[in-house]
Amino acid sequence: MRRGGVCFVLFILFVCISARIRDPYSILGVHRKADTQEIKKSYKKLAKEWHPDKNPSPDASSKFIEINQAYELLMDPERRRIFDTTGQTEDQPNFRKTYDYSSYGRFDPFDNIFSNFGGNFHFNFKHGDGTNIYMKQSITFKSYQNSIVHLSKKQPYLILFYAVWCVACAHIEPIWKRLNEELEPINFGMATVHAEREVELAKKIGVKTVPYLVMLLDGHPYHYTEPSVSMVSSVDFIRSKFPNRLVQRVTEGNLESFLGGWLDNKVRVLIFGRLDIIRLRYLTVGWEFRERAVIGYVQMDRADTDSIRARYSVSNKVDTLLVFHEDMHTPVASVAMTDLPYPTMRDIIEGNKFLVLPRLSSQSVFDALCPVESVRSRRRLCVVLVTQDDPSHDPSRAALREYAISDQARERDRVRYTYLFREKQVEFMNALTAASGSPLETNHHIVILWRKDQNHLKYEWLEGGWEVEPDKQNASQESLRAAVQRLLHSNEPMPYETVVQELFDEHAQGIVWRIINKLVSVQDYLRDNVTEDDLLPAVSILVTVLFIVAGGYIMSYLVRLEEERVAKSNFTYVDQSGKTTLQPQLRVHELRGETYNGLVRMLKPGCRTLVMLCDSESKSKLMPKFHTACWPYRKNKTLMFAFLNIERASAMEWYKRILVLGLPEPRDLNINPKNTIGTVISLNGHRKYYCLFHAKHPEGAYGVSTWLLAARFTRAAMVV
Repeated sequence: MRRGGVCFVLFILFVCISARIRDPYSILGVHRKADTQEIKKSYKKLAKEWHPDKNPSPDASSKFIEINQAYELLMDPERRRIFDTTGQTEDQPNFRKTYDYSSYGRFDPFDNIFSNFGGNFHFNFKHGDGTNIYMKQSITFKSYQNSIVHLSKKQPYLILFYAVWCVACAHIEPIWKRLNEELEPINFGMATVHAEREVELAKKIGVKTVPYLVMLLDGHPYHYTEPSVSMVSSVDFIRSKFPNRLVQRVTEGNLESFLGGWLDNKVRVLIFGRLDIIRLRYLTVGWEFRERAVIGYVQMDRADTDSIRARYSVSNKVDTLLVFHEDMHTPVASVAMTDLPYPTMRDIIEGNKFLVLPRLSSQSVFDALCPVESVRSRRRLCVVLVTQDDPSHDPSRAALREYAISDQARERDRVRYTYLFREKQVEFMNALTAASGSPLETNHHIVILWRKDQNHLKYEWLEGGWEVEPDKQNASQESLRAAVQRLLHSNEPMPYETVVQELFDEHAQGIVWRIINKLVSVQDYLRDNVTEDDLLPAVSILVTVLFIVAGGYIMSYLVRLEEERVAKSNFTYVDQSGKTTLQPQLRVHELRGETYNGLVRMLKPGCRTLVMLCDSESKSKLMPKFHTACWPYRKNKTLMFAFLNIERASAMEWYKRILVLGLPEPRDLNINPKNTIGTVISLNGHRKYYCLFHAKHPEGAYGVSTWLLAARFTRAAMVV
């Protein structure tokens, strides 16, 4: 008996191992050297034969999945190469550089075998059914980008990331099934993603473990962060991610402001319910129609809502939905049921989602109210009243609104009455007024449009404009009725044609709100994705960036202070035209014992000091000329300027000494100090040489009458 049990175990092991290495070639019925065309042809034939919708066999579903898996393996060159060389089929595409899912302990059939070795054998392969329900809703990265993201603008999506051998994924399968049963009827999209195959999608959303739950609203993923998945926590998570004021609570205090807010070009919807919480189906219907309707919730059996029920004769025994247009006293549509189903609410709102006189406030509204019709005999007209966003234009809009709901407005399926704000739709109005027959003043005028295609439209202006005065109003209405009937029932061409661009979106958020929403999205993403282990490097990077920014600011501040200091040292110059400018100041120092080191000995390489010789009598006359000659070089940082008073005894001794150093052989010099006046010496203290510029002048003029900088250049070694 013991020996027979061991043989049975070995048989089961063989079956399990064999099942894991099924030959994809035999599944598709192709040879090992088959090309992609042969594989595709065989796959299409088998998929059509074993599709669960066309094959009643109970094995059709598993066989269909097996065919798809074999096809995916053979169409992946890398996986096919691995199978041909190693016989391995469990390798998953695109997930070699993957996240670590080891913490979830994937299912292994050997566990149950050895755990039941001593008793009756029973195997609990729950992954089979779980994988099937996940695979039926499985999406790819391509379908996510091309379809799901776009659909999430109207329909919220709940996405579950799973793996094939994930035990936790199998445990939450009943919860996922129940979520499907509860959420799909109220317009929730349900999808699953095979995390090991769709690595790029998992990385894009930020999935690091499985199972992982994500809610998608308007293309933005919101992450479920609870440690375990349950029905209650999942619903709370879903409810918390909808915008706060998606469905507003309405009481006696805010009823008037709620119903009177239709100037935003949206209809008002009141839902009467008995629960103290707003049901999830009301949130989803609010999300779908958030661009065209504002939803309000009235909780019955409350003292501050009794007057609202009495006002509209609403029973407190059933749930009721009322749709309002401009008239807050009478709803245009209503429905009352014990439990309002989502399709009923959607149909009621869809049929009444535009006001009696809606405003052309965006391109989407324009497309819905004035659809394209290329055939002239079936053309659809859009009657547009041109106004401004000014209360003084309210009578014109009210008159057209009354006309639209009166019996005179016939064939409403082919004619829509609208208005626009001229100052907001500038480009659209420029296109309509380009024709020569357009009125000079378009306010309170009506233009009748026919859209031939997306950008081309034909139109004509109503003669006489739209009058609201009692003695002229009837004439305007009759003129409008005649023009509409003529255009609907005759093939008469319209006089003007133009090309229009997209309308300006008056409901678009401003730059400030977009920045705020972006910051909120970043905050949500960081809260959902940044762990404590990631926090320290992030803080370190942030501190480093702040330090660099602060250092740059301090450096720029110091530079600005230096510039201000230099600016203060400049002097004001007034030119001949009277224009005042700041000019850099030219500083001329006196060469003496205290300044000798700074002007001569401590000069940096490449720097020189120009020294002019003068006495007390000639200084006042020579200094302006020296200043003028040196002025063009005031910005040269390698030059310094000085003067030497030869009346000082030490000055003449120093001058004689440098002259002797320039002679071929030493000798005594007898120099008349008066003859040195006006001489300029260029000193290079670093290289220890000088150049001498001696001014020639007439006898007795002390060099004042002429200033000739060029006479004799002397270069010699200089001891400093």
